[in-house]
Amino acid sequence: MENPGVATSKVAVVSSSDYFNNFADRKPPDLQPLSQRSTAVWHCLAGVTIGLGFWYLHWRWTASLNPEAIVFSTLVVCAETAAFLGSMLFFFDIWSEKDTAIKSAPITRDEAGLDGDGSIAVDIFVTTFDEGTSVVRPTLVDAIGVNVPEGISVKVTLLDDGLQTGMKQLADELSVEYLSRDTNHGFKAGNLRNALMQSRGDFVVICDADTRLFPNFLKNTLGYFRDPQVAWVQTPHWFYDIPDGLTLTQLTTFELTTRSRFASLLPAVGLPKYRFGKDPFLSDPVVFFDVIQRRRNRNGASFCCGAGSIHRREALFRDALERRSHHAQSQAKRSQTGVSQRHYAVNDLQPFCYHVSEDILTSIGLHSKGWKSVFHPAVEARMLSPWSVSAWATQKLKYAGGTFDIILHDYSMFFGNMRWAIKLHYFATFWSYIAVLWLPILLFAPVFSLFTGIAPIESYSQDFFLHLLPVLLFNELAVFWSCKGYNTHTGRALAVGTLSIQMRALYQVIRGQRPKFPSTPKKPGNRRDWKHARPALIALAIMYAAVAWGVFATSHRYEGHSMSLLVVNTFWVLWNSGAFLRLLRMSLWLPPKQSMRTKNPKPFIAAARGENEI
Repeated sequence: MENPGVATSKVAVVSSSDYFNNFADRKPPDLQPLSQRSTAVWHCLAGVTIGLGFWYLHWRWTASLNPEAIVFSTLVVCAETAAFLGSMLFFFDIWSEKDTAIKSAPITRDEAGLDGDGSIAVDIFVTTFDEGTSVVRPTLVDAIGVNVPEGISVKVTLLDDGLQTGMKQLADELSVEYLSRDTNHGFKAGNLRNALMQSRGDFVVICDADTRLFPNFLKNTLGYFRDPQVAWVQTPHWFYDIPDGLTLTQLTTFELTTRSRFASLLPAVGLPKYRFGKDPFLSDPVVFFDVIQRRRNRNGASFCCGAGSIHRREALFRDALERRSHHAQSQAKRSQTGVSQRHYAVNDLQPFCYHVSEDILTSIGLHSKGWKSVFHPAVEARMLSPWSVSAWATQKLKYAGGTFDIILHDYSMFFGNMRWAIKLHYFATFWSYIAVLWLPILLFAPVFSLFTGIAPIESYSQDFFLHLLPVLLFNELAVFWSCKGYNTHTGRALAVGTLSIQMRALYQVIRGQRPKFPSTPKKPGNRRDWKHARPALIALAIMYAAVAWGVFATSHRYEGHSMSLLVVNTFWVLWNSGAFLRLLRMSLWLPPKQSMRTKNPKPFIAAARGENEI
């Protein structure tokens, strides 16, 4: 938390290059597959959870509705039903793991399913808009340093969409191709199109300004293209700059002014391994990539996530030609709805769709035309995470706006030749965003009950707990086991913490506002931003006021208020408030000046608390 004695104006400004260079020696995680034994246990737990879920919902709909508050009670059970459907979609999404067999990189064009003679050409595109040369330089250096397999030729190109000072000089200094354009039409997708029209690579590697490829990126990914139907390969995102945080032992030991016996006993008493200040913006994507994307691969349903992916040029252009033809035929209809003006310039050939979520929309188009995707399970590049709450909020708003826009305006793409299993995987993604419609009901139903004394069920009886608790217990066990022991509570905290952002994005899309294309800032924050914490503060104020009122009303025996209503709903309010508290931590956190492994721990103790060195 913020130290009241620290003035914001005295907070040290952190240099971008100094900050992320402190993490350069970190090694990527070794993402092991789920064992057969663990898979069997997970399937068993999932089956029990689904059975108990149906049992619980049957009881809720048939025997537990509160007849004295039928509207409120029905709203809550509808939200519970929608959430349960989301759980089943998630279970389908991650049901089993099936990695694609790794093959050696093709040597000849025929082995890669390519026509013509000569070597296989690969373009490595590094896209940049407003990132500084301190971020882009190491990206270009690592791209130049990739190991080139036999029979492959590689060209690195810097795509400068911001006409920044020093970028052309940087490209010249490193002897890489430099491309720019006069406008930002189509944003990142337009930037890539401009480069594709001026290049001839058979395969294209997409790198953001901070995507630093490992030396064996091409060696480990090109082999998948021996299958001529593979359109792209996606590799996991790994943010190497996420703070490690400090354990309670380290915090206490560092802060004690004298060497007490208590300090020497701390490591021996088995204190929890929780690390204060670790991953302040919940940016670690390991669950998404090593669990969700990896298991979608069994159905060839892993979608493109932009950076760290490699694409077959032929697939991109064939899809673009078909898409342009389709939109030309339906131009009149789209003009009436406004979609063509917002997303498509029909005369443009768009290898990547002009859209704020160009990666997933392009994936949908390719999957609907029978192309395959492959998820490569090993980390092959490192990237930078959001470094401030503003950067975090910008990224989440972009993701939400792009997804809602696809749901509302591009649903017709799902009626093509896409296999039902792939459609279901995409639907699972979209359902997680649509949860913005019922998640507020689940979050604030306990608040309503504490204020009014009205319960969403007929009574908090033994029967209620008998039906509810087993579902909650087995669901927690199933998710924990299926996700290899990763912390899944961060995902739930994100769902709650981003609720106001997602509601804003949905409102903008419904009103017909075009989702914006901002790039995620690649520089450390140097001030606390309370703007993004306001929704959390308001929610917490309402929640805690409801608890206070519930205690008062119960103690004075107000009508409808009982000890069981108070205990159950207070528990859920406090549980839900934890996610909003995480959002407050994001707003308070500032990056430390030095690496957390320095011998001087003081700045990192401060950072773990949400403070910074002055």
